Amino acid sequence: MVKVHFRKITRGNFRECLNLQVNESQKSLVATNAQSLAEAYVDTNLFPFAVYDTSACGYEQPQVPMLGFTMYEIVAGVGFIMRLMIDFKYQRQGYGRATMIEVIRRLKLCPDVEIIATSYRKENEVAASLYQSLGFTPWNIEWAKSHPTEIYVKFEGF
Repeated sequence: MVKVHFRKITRGNFRECLNLQVNESQKSLVATNAQSLAEAYVDTNLFPFAVYDTSACGYEQPQVPMLGFTMYEIVAGVGFIMRLMIDFKYQRQGYGRATMIEVIRRLKLCPDVEIIATSYRKENEVAASLYQSLGFTPWNIEWAKSHPTEIYVKFEGF
């Protein structure tokens, strides 16, 4: 089973994070990492992380490349997974699933988190399949109805 290691975004890995790319067909489905990092810079409720293979653990300077990026938000009792992106070179190898498992693990440890949730674009069948396989189910919260292009789901394994 693939496992991942999270690192903070720093001066040392910032450019590598900005250079991560999804497939051309996925670009309309996720925000750019530059946009996500800009949001995190001005919002202390956002937690951005670089995603590495677990073999990076124990090395001050990772000996392996950054694989992806994730970011979550903690507000009003909800740990909301806002971003999940794996570079196109590392997709379909289990890193997306491993990243979600690690984010869920971290959010479960936060005493302020009562619900874990995320959203995805209606046309993103890969995300829909991944989240459903991890135990996410539709989240019918009132404010989500004003976002017709997004599907909101919550984690039932909490």
